[in-house]
Amino acid sequence: MLHRKIYQLCEAKSDVWIFLRDQGRWLERAKILDIEGDVVTIRYETEDDDEVCAWEEMVRLESIGAVTQRLAVVPKGHVSNHDILVSDECPPSEQIAPRSDADK
Repeated sequence: MLHRKIYQLCEAKSDVWIFLRDQGRWLERAKILDIEGDVVTIRYETEDDDEVCAWEEMVRLESIGAVTQRLAVVPKGHVSNHDILVSDECPPSEQIAPRSDADK
């Protein structure tokens, strides 16, 4: 099942966070470039002081412990309801209720 999901993420070309359990580390904002057999090719960037490095790694499917994908981003702080875009198709039961002055 993980193999199929990683293939779908590879086709979507979206950013993912991948946990490599054999190394005990997360690869942040990585792109899955290719999957061939049990080998997954991943590209990601790291920042050190004043330089940005791009990396491309090939890892075995069995060393991937978790794959996460960011679904949405909502800014923190004071945001009015007019700043948050809501689809016209969003049912009222799922919409964010306006905050009253007592809640602030």
